Amino acid sequence: MEAVARSVFRVYNYHEIRTPILEETQLFARGVGADTDIVTKEMYTFEDRDGSSLTLRPENTASVIRSYIEHRMDQLPGVKKLYYMGPMFRRERPQKGRYRQFYQIGAEAIGSESPLVDAEVIEMVVELLSLAGLKGFKLLINSVGDKHCRPRYVETLRERLKSVAPGMCGDCQRRAESNPLRVLDCKVAADQPVIEALPSILDYLCAECGEHFAAVRRRLDDAGIEYEVTPRMVRGLDYYMRTTFEVVHGALGSQNSVLGGGRYDGLAESLGSKVPAPGIGFSIGEDRLVMSVESEQAASALDLLIAPLGEAAQKCGAAMARDFRRAGISVELAEGKLKRAMELANKVGARFALIVGDDELAAGRYALKNLTTGEQESLTAGEIAARLAPPRN
Repeated sequence: MEAVARSVFRVYNYHEIRTPILEETQLFARGVGADTDIVTKEMYTFEDRDGSSLTLRPENTASVIRSYIEHRMDQLPGVKKLYYMGPMFRRERPQKGRYRQFYQIGAEAIGSESPLVDAEVIEMVVELLSLAGLKGFKLLINSVGDKHCRPRYVETLRERLKSVAPGMCGDCQRRAESNPLRVLDCKVAADQPVIEALPSILDYLCAECGEHFAAVRRRLDDAGIEYEVTPRMVRGLDYYMRTTFEVVHGALGSQNSVLGGGRYDGLAESLGSKVPAPGIGFSIGEDRLVMSVESEQAASALDLLIAPLGEAAQKCGAAMARDFRRAGISVELAEGKLKRAMELANKVGARFALIVGDDELAAGRYALKNLTTGEQESLTAGEIAARLAPPRN
């Protein structure tokens, strides 16, 4: 998954950033949102020796923006395109594909408000998932407005929830007053009919946010990218504004999100930046992506198992293995009798087996057996390398 992601990031001109696993707790309280589940329930936080509060990073966008501000990346030309891979930590109930130490692949495009950047990021996401082998996934998109139009929607939501929240789950009852948008993110099945009947944020967008969202959709349509507009999707982090998106996949059950992201104009200012740094990004739950793909995609087969017969053949086989590996061919060098070597080749799913004995050494030609068809050929080492070498990009 990571190799595919790096190849996609490279062609979209993204560059790697590595942030600390430990950050000051206040970074996440201010950036992610003091009333989010991540901050109130899930963070691993402890007091350092000097009395300062530290937290194992629960997500990485806030850390990337902190680094962006600290190193004055705003002075660099163009949109700053950064990607990361690594462990995050949340103390939530373990479930299918969700772990307390989990891995994320993510990216951030910082320095532009353009809806074209939003569409390009979403296009990159679809390309990455497709190349990773994920099939049958669904892209959901929405707009959550901005600081000009969202407050009116939030107040409307708060008023509407006064009459219905008492019949909802405990979290929704608490959020109905403190953070009404979070009610829309509730996953409790019994609350869904109530949530579906609440006002749609799309009816409250200001003209600028409405046009921004329409421009994102036009560009996705032009690119032939299928999506579903989901007005109740607000994501679980307070810093999101305007475009939000999510990718879901049926292999993961009810908690079916593989990837989520959105625009976060204003996050840098909330973290102390005097220079605006509008941006958009996403993070992939790498564990969940692997789980979704592995049922559809067979593991990479071993290209070649070399079966040397005797000490001289063992020495020759080791040299051949080294040369083949340098040519990009995956090789396993077996030991022992031929029967055992062929049993191993079948167990590990090798595509070919190469038999190296005294006769082969004398002739300089080796028996290459196709383990799928059963066909066997006598070839030189160079011919074998040419036959098995992976195609060049």
